[in-house]
Amino acid sequence: MKVAVIGAGSWGTALSQVLAGNGHDVALWARKLEVVRGINEQHHNPRYLIDAQLSPRLRATLSYAEALDGADAVVVVTPSHLVRGVARELAKPAYALGGDVPILICSKGVEEETGALPIETMAEEAGGARRIAVLSGPNHAEEVIKGQPSATVIASSSEETAVFFRDLFATDTFRTYTSDDPVGVELCAAFKNVIAIAVGISYGLGFGDNTASLLITRGLAEMSRMVVAAGGQALTCMGLAGAGDMVVTCMSKHSRNRRFGEQYVARGRTVDDFAAETHMVVEGALACKTLEVLARRYGVELPITDTVRDIVWNGADVKTAAKLLSDRPLTTEFYGR
Repeated sequence: MKVAVIGAGSWGTALSQVLAGNGHDVALWARKLEVVRGINEQHHNPRYLIDAQLSPRLRATLSYAEALDGADAVVVVTPSHLVRGVARELAKPAYALGGDVPILICSKGVEEETGALPIETMAEEAGGARRIAVLSGPNHAEEVIKGQPSATVIASSSEETAVFFRDLFATDTFRTYTSDDPVGVELCAAFKNVIAIAVGISYGLGFGDNTASLLITRGLAEMSRMVVAAGGQALTCMGLAGAGDMVVTCMSKHSRNRRFGEQYVARGRTVDDFAAETHMVVEGALACKTLEVLARRYGVELPITDTVRDIVWNGADVKTAAKLLSDRPLTTEFYGR
């Protein structure tokens, strides 16, 4: 098949390599000319995963028209705040993208103004909710592109769509599972990045593994309250998109969100500092703001998320905010406040 991949960052590059390795022709849309030239001329992405040798079946382009021409499927791998713009591009008649072409979203976050999940935004702008799926799991691009054993979950309201993408991506080292809970999968994907920032901050302040475990498990409780309130399935939080991705994002040396908390926030540095030095978006920094929209809508308390937001965006003192969090009233473990 021909697969159009929109977004040539680390994850877009890694997923493109997986698809090319499965024998598909990949048209990778990138924003920067240097990336297009690097991939097409040297088979390397000069900005992300620079040591990876890329398949000749992977061709990069600056043109949506070229990427989408004749595409049998589209994979969107952009930061979550760009999903609506991408969806509007995909809906343009000029690209002649059929209304039944399957679309997979790999973005992790919630739209700030509306609280819409990426799958909702895509369906609203591009139509055909049942052709849309989402992918998420404990997948660091640095390991996936090397063929290290990994697994992910693909969720859709349509079993046919979920199975289509499952089979499109599945390899001996990249196992793909299906789910009928895209709401739960997408909320887990947003939450785990926020908790990873909190874990990073705790390590940056000199706390140990006990504190990290506390934040991860209470983060899972926070995640599950929101997932259930929004109509998702609590069990999703214990799967690859929930506990699996939470653990790897909070504990791995590859995690940009943990690194942001540990090496930037705990040292008084900012989101802009991180973006300038890494050329990457800290999805958790955006999510701790956007999840507030859903918290108000569903009346769900998110104490860890609120604390991270106050530190990152409102200038709250890190140590004072941590003390306020630890001084919260004691309650029951599951589904208590």
